[in-house]
Amino acid sequence: MDLLANVMHGFSVALQWENLGWSLFGVFMGNLIGVLPGMGVLASISILLPLTYAMTPVAALMMLAGIYYGAQYGGGITCILLNLPGTPSHAVTCLDGNPLARQGKSGSALFMLVVSSFIGASIGITVMILFSPVLVEVAFQFGPAEYFSMMMLGLFAGATLAKGSAIKGVAMVFLGLLFGVVGTDVNTGTIRYAFGIMELSDGVQLVALAMGLFGLADFFANVNRIGKATLIDNGSRMSVRPEPGDIRKSAAPIARGSVIGSVLGILPGTGATIASFMSYATEKRLSKTPGRFGAGAIEGVAGPEAANNSAAQTSFIPTMSLGIPGDSVMALMLGALIIHGIQPGPQMVIEHADIFWGLVASFWVGNVLLVVMNLPLIGMWAKFLKVPYKYLYPAALFCVCVGVYSTNNNLFDVGMVLVLGLVGYVFLKLRFSPAPLLLGFVLGPMVEENFRRALLLSRGSMSVFVDRPISAAFVYAIFALAAWLTYTTFRDRRRVRRLIQTQA
Repeated sequence: MDLLANVMHGFSVALQWENLGWSLFGVFMGNLIGVLPGMGVLASISILLPLTYAMTPVAALMMLAGIYYGAQYGGGITCILLNLPGTPSHAVTCLDGNPLARQGKSGSALFMLVVSSFIGASIGITVMILFSPVLVEVAFQFGPAEYFSMMMLGLFAGATLAKGSAIKGVAMVFLGLLFGVVGTDVNTGTIRYAFGIMELSDGVQLVALAMGLFGLADFFANVNRIGKATLIDNGSRMSVRPEPGDIRKSAAPIARGSVIGSVLGILPGTGATIASFMSYATEKRLSKTPGRFGAGAIEGVAGPEAANNSAAQTSFIPTMSLGIPGDSVMALMLGALIIHGIQPGPQMVIEHADIFWGLVASFWVGNVLLVVMNLPLIGMWAKFLKVPYKYLYPAALFCVCVGVYSTNNNLFDVGMVLVLGLVGYVFLKLRFSPAPLLLGFVLGPMVEENFRRALLLSRGSMSVFVDRPISAAFVYAIFALAAWLTYTTFRDRRRVRRLIQTQA
């Protein structure tokens, strides 16, 4: 009963006109930022943070939170329409979202994007309300050994992201690991693998990598279409209604993606990007027809979008309950609280009930506003595909350059996007999927850091990874997945061999 009363009190705070207005402003800005390729959430929150000085704490947090999860909605739109991930957490949506658009199903894909985002966010909010104390206790059980084992499992699962050969997928994961360790070693302060280029001392930029491998590579692959229409024929259906069977196919992926995102959202350093990749790998592994993934499977849009939106909500749990930010965006949120003289921690729910429950209620209010904003616009977004290619892609590439430059105010990053785009084009021609590389890049630094930290704590004993129950469970899962990948590879080869013999 107390829980219901607290939630109702939160809605009474969130629905005050001033707070509601700032929440609407936040979700609108977040949605716009997500749609513009390369315009990062972190930079946008940093720019708008000074606005909060003259605002009440509740209004300030509602606006900043609206920017954060509003970008989770908007970022998927350019993935589907232009193969340009608005934010890194949406990169995996490009794998099936853009093929669906090229088949004339952009309206259906955008509809499922909005629906799965709303359901994922709602489940994440519910988990945040009901299970915050339990989830925080679970998060406390994760040490360096558990993080390393879990992320290694994610890297092995990343091989399943590749369309076709699992060996190519593993190769791309390892290449991503190499990209990830470029820059300054966090333990020794030594610059590694930069080849004397000082601009690489901070490593390869994630936004530049995602934009180059997905957006620019696709542009190079289709540049001969300049002067023609887009990749979508004008006769293609642009219905905003889901295709027959899409809702049935998407129901289970949305549920699984929401659970994956809710759990990973509370773990520091993981968040929405890893949650979306893990959801995609799970759906492809569980599918009876994995060959559809990468060619336009609606499950490849629904699951990851539910995962990254639920993770965006539950990532507030450690920030608000413990004062431990999970990523740089949450660190800015923490800074906004401290600016207003509020110390996050276990007592925040009691000492600042208006702020805590008002923010929780605003999540639902903001997500409803996002649905109301986005559903009527689906038809308009889909019609962008009828704009001639010679106008659409140069305009998108201009936004990419501006967005990437604004990250560090450095033209070197723009040149990096160009180089990575050429590399991505070569990968497309050789039929190497870029998604496992991006996953390896995201997880690589965290894998290395937690591996070294675990060995330091165990005085160099490798047994630490199997002595701890949670870590051991992940290690056994890695061996099981490796055995399964080996079995499926040999099985597919036997089937091809038998087919050749039959035809002969």
